[in-house]
Amino acid sequence: MEILRVQEKKDIIERLLLQKEYFALKEGLNEVHEADLAEMLEEFSPEECVVLFRLLYKDKAAEVFSYLGAARRTEIAMSIRENRLRDILDDLYFDDKIDFLEEMPANFVKSLLKNTPAEERAMINEFLRYPDSSAGSLMTIEYIDLKRYMTVGDALARIRAVGHDSEIIYYCYVLDATRRLQGICSLRHLVLAEESATIEDLMEDDIVFCRVNDDQEEVAEVFKKYDLMALPVVDNEGRLIGIITIDDIVDVIERENTEDFQRMAAIAPSDEEYMKSGAVTLARRRVPWLFVMMITAILTGSIISYYEDLLSTVVVLAAFIPLLMDTGGNAGAQSATLVIRGMALGEIEKRDLPRILWKEFRVGLIAGGALVTVNALRMIVFGHLEMPLIFTVSGTLMLTVVLAKLIGGILPVMAKALKLDPAIMAGPLITSIVDAMSLLIYFGLASVLIFR
Repeated sequence: MEILRVQEKKDIIERLLLQKEYFALKEGLNEVHEADLAEMLEEFSPEECVVLFRLLYKDKAAEVFSYLGAARRTEIAMSIRENRLRDILDDLYFDDKIDFLEEMPANFVKSLLKNTPAEERAMINEFLRYPDSSAGSLMTIEYIDLKRYMTVGDALARIRAVGHDSEIIYYCYVLDATRRLQGICSLRHLVLAEESATIEDLMEDDIVFCRVNDDQEEVAEVFKKYDLMALPVVDNEGRLIGIITIDDIVDVIERENTEDFQRMAAIAPSDEEYMKSGAVTLARRRVPWLFVMMITAILTGSIISYYEDLLSTVVVLAAFIPLLMDTGGNAGAQSATLVIRGMALGEIEKRDLPRILWKEFRVGLIAGGALVTVNALRMIVFGHLEMPLIFTVSGTLMLTVVLAKLIGGILPVMAKALKLDPAIMAGPLITSIVDAMSLLIYFGLASVLIFR
């Protein structure tokens, strides 16, 4: 029902824009939820989007701006007055402001920040230097800090005073005079405690935190493990320099999952949306891996050419090549997918490799045995084939499935050990490896069992 209501609102906005009824359009726009409005603006042309955005109230514009995609934000930023854009940035939370500035050209950022106070400009420049995949690139400086000697009454008064400018108030961070993190106090504990109680009595000193240079995937794992809504970020001396909130981690998880899917499909990762990517851009991300697959296919073709005499003598051997290659590739991809997913969830570590191999070996025996039984019966009942050929195909199928399961289990772990993304070992790459392996087994067994 909500989707229908959003679509109805979009239809109304389109009608008002077409009729140039700007007063009614302005009132209608500012009644739509910020996230829904951002989604609508993505569907309008750049020119229409700028017109609609200019009709938003200042506070509304900042909220909508934070929900927009990078391309649309850039279009708007380049089309509105600099004063208007500066007002929007002032209303953004600090981490959203940094995200936007990272997307813009250096000269544009320099011009935009020329009238910014020196202290804030220095802090922005420091945040812009953090690596894109680090905890520092995700954090915000808008949090509530307390002192351990404060009473609950003092703490609640401070929350009321500065909470409007804080991105999250559910956690308060207890700092000493040098801003070292000493403890965390939740709003729940503050509200339920006596006003005369001190923060030192309520705070938790067993603190979960991350370092500013920690990888964002590791930070996401910490959020998942401890069910956090926010995570403090400290420097090497233990000083609190920012916090990461759950909304930013959700974006990280989405990006990492998208990147894994792209790697598993042998595509170079990119944050750009499919519908907004040009054909040349899409091709450039795919061609390198297609070359790799083509080279492996050449290897497979070379194996077939090497056994050309064998194939010409027993032509029926060629009929089973697709079955063996497809089954092996699918079996390997199954194992690789599960192992990669387990590694992404933190369920599988490098030290688990022996257990993985033992498990996949048993799975391969069971799966291979089932496939061999069904296929052998089919060949006997419907194919009326000779037993040497049946043994050759069945033996190859069993060995291929078992080895494919083992390869699918070991390659992602090896990639992780070599500091590579395990996702590159899934899908087409494993299929190519298993294809060559299954052909070698097949023709090797045929040479022994049929031409002995």
